[in-house]
Amino acid sequence: MAESANKDAGETKPRKVKYRKTKASWNPAMQAIPVSGIRRLVNMASTMKDVIHLSIGQPDLPTPKHIIDAYIDALNAGQTGYTMDAGLPELLVALRDYYGKRYNRKLTRDNILVTSGATEAMYLAISATSAPGRQFIVTDPSFLLYAPLIRMTGGEVKFVPTRAENNHQLDPDDVIRAMGARTFALILNNPNNPTGAVYPRSTVETILEECAYRGIQVYADEVYDHLIFDDDDFASVLNCSMDLDNIMCISSFSKTYSMAGLRVGWVISSQAAIKSLRRYHMFTTSVANTPSQFAGVAALTADQQCVRDMVDIYRERRDKIVELIDQTPYLTGYKPGGAFFAFPDLPPHVDGSDLALRMLKETGVCVVPGDAFGEHCTNALRFSFSTTCERMEEAFDRIIPWMAKQQF
Repeated sequence: MAESANKDAGETKPRKVKYRKTKASWNPAMQAIPVSGIRRLVNMASTMKDVIHLSIGQPDLPTPKHIIDAYIDALNAGQTGYTMDAGLPELLVALRDYYGKRYNRKLTRDNILVTSGATEAMYLAISATSAPGRQFIVTDPSFLLYAPLIRMTGGEVKFVPTRAENNHQLDPDDVIRAMGARTFALILNNPNNPTGAVYPRSTVETILEECAYRGIQVYADEVYDHLIFDDDDFASVLNCSMDLDNIMCISSFSKTYSMAGLRVGWVISSQAAIKSLRRYHMFTTSVANTPSQFAGVAALTADQQCVRDMVDIYRERRDKIVELIDQTPYLTGYKPGGAFFAFPDLPPHVDGSDLALRMLKETGVCVVPGDAFGEHCTNALRFSFSTTCERMEEAFDRIIPWMAKQQF
């Protein structure tokens, strides 16, 4: 604290300093980011004992050993520096070969950008293109990332609802009717989070054909593309589109290989689009985690039996949760075709957020309310079956009698 001399008294007195109180000057666009409905419940659950989680969208199965070994080998070999901004060359080659073979599509390394998870890939795609006056078509319900990113940069969201009574299938006619003069892009999440719906080839091809005709961009979130339970013929945009000029296909290792925390994803698109996204990527995360990229090479190039085994386990769990939901009063279920989520409806007038909160407090089972995923699904709940059948049965042993007591 500053001091001043009092010459007459020969004393020093402290000078009072008044500091101005200020608040952080956040960008007004931050208002577009909601409080996560998932985190709200999960954070509360973390303060409680004996909670059963049917909430988090993360694999519970262990990462295959050969992938872990590749990660450790990369560390031991000193592979802890930066890679090329587009990604580790070996991983770009592995992705090119893997997707080229899987979807009978000719790709080059220049069609691919490796990112820090699919989240960064979607962030780059949306924030680099969303702008005032541009409208994005998004399913409702949808993964909670899309709409806030669009709105943060001034874009407009137009929702196309799906419903449990139709197995949350996306009607291509509804999508086409939603298109207008300001429609810039469509976000296609297949298989869908939170519904687990898998869209058939006819739906995907019809939508892509119309988008190509109108010059509408398609951002395809396909992170669950291997978790398909009833049909091996997955309709990726990579094998349903004539070219990649208006397509960005986004995926990651997180779900397929239980590598969520290793944070490696990618975008597959035209060479021109990838060239532009690379410049943006350099000013966000710069490069993806280097040892994780070596682990990704091992994931793609090794035998895929580990993936088939995981899918069999998730299929069994899917069948179990469908059975349990059908036994639960006031829940209207369906049979999800992929991912590891079910999204049953409550009666139309029931507030899913209030119900999920009371369910957590009174039964110790944590689920996610529908309003975390859209505006037309407030009477729904998302159940994750990324846990054992035994644990799900234990959860529903609590849920079913509790729901029977509700007065709706």
